[in-house]
Amino acid sequence: MGQTGESASSLSINAERLISDFEELRQIGRLPTGGLGRASFSPADGEAREWFFGRCADAGLTVRTDGIGNIMVSSPAIDPAIAGLAPVWAGSHIDAVPNGGAFDGPLGVLAALECLRRIHEEGIQLERPVQCVIYADEEGNYSHLLGSSALARGFTREELESMTGRDGDQFVETFAAVGGSVEDALGVTLAPGAVHATVELHIEQGPLLEQRNEQIGVVSGIVALGGGVVTFLGRADHAGTTPMRLRKDASIAAGALLVALPAVAAAVSERAVVTSGIIAVEPGASNVIPGSAQVTVDFREPDAEALEALEAGIIRVSESIAAEYGLTVEFDFGVPIAPSPMDEGIRAIISAAAEGRGLAWSALPSGAGHDSQNMATIAPTGMIFVPSIGGRSHCPEENTAWADVENGANVLLDTVIHLARRSL
Repeated sequence: MGQTGESASSLSINAERLISDFEELRQIGRLPTGGLGRASFSPADGEAREWFFGRCADAGLTVRTDGIGNIMVSSPAIDPAIAGLAPVWAGSHIDAVPNGGAFDGPLGVLAALECLRRIHEEGIQLERPVQCVIYADEEGNYSHLLGSSALARGFTREELESMTGRDGDQFVETFAAVGGSVEDALGVTLAPGAVHATVELHIEQGPLLEQRNEQIGVVSGIVALGGGVVTFLGRADHAGTTPMRLRKDASIAAGALLVALPAVAAAVSERAVVTSGIIAVEPGASNVIPGSAQVTVDFREPDAEALEALEAGIIRVSESIAAEYGLTVEFDFGVPIAPSPMDEGIRAIISAAAEGRGLAWSALPSGAGHDSQNMATIAPTGMIFVPSIGGRSHCPEENTAWADVENGANVLLDTVIHLARRSL
């Protein structure tokens, strides 16, 4: 842990321009609640992308979008001698959870754009390219960490065709409506060595940095993540004429599972968490006993084996509940995302950059999922955290002080320049 030192770089970001970008982007998809409605591939997401393309054009940068909607931004002034080398990537996402905040994701994107603009404006000569990246659908409207998962492992046609959004729309239909192609989406997986290193600046989404009065968090690792849908199948009947003892009410089983989930997590470890933020019953009428109930579960644990135990516990309890109420139960769980330690070399670069800027820092883990855990399977990866006011996130009250935004962006700038000037 450190907190003093001279700046490692004579270059700094343009804080006024970065804040102006934030103020503009946070208005796109803004809801009456003050939160954001900006799911991936929605009209608001499309508007945000067009706005971003405009900012890149204004800066004289070049943009390309891959087959699943990830965006890569480059400087056209790259020395031809290094243009073909594996780039350093910096970025995050611009989609939001329903009624989400303005900093989760956009901080990393807009700061990365500002870093690239400053490198481009100053004509800084590096030993490899730097690119700004936006990962598609990080928040899982269709599949958690969709864009980076496609880069890291790819999807089959069957997987893409089975994806359903929070609003019940089919991914392939919505994707086609915005100009996407399933054929193109199948071909975006990166070859080994395609990226030299990746760095993501992000809000902490927790209270530790604020409590410690520290400006920078050097992320040590990212939690393992699993999720999917538990579906209880019973029988739809008349709500007034079917005695309670003869009912096969799927919603009762769903409620029993919700009550049981805290104990399932506690049985694995004190670090294990399980959340259900979506519950759907059918046929969905007040005077019809639900014949089916879907419970979407999100479960996390720092250890991969413990994550497997957590999934097994959810299955076991669900099967027991289904048997108790005379129902059947089905499971549709996605491929779990393994825990990801961050690269030690990049962690050292980030901490040195923080010290060079005279900023207090410490190492801490991430309990949230990030695209960086997928990118860590492709290239050496690091993450930088800045404080979240009150530890709030995934809500309209999500906020980070502008001074911390500037600090994080400058540490990101120093880090990507360092990575683009040396071999890992």
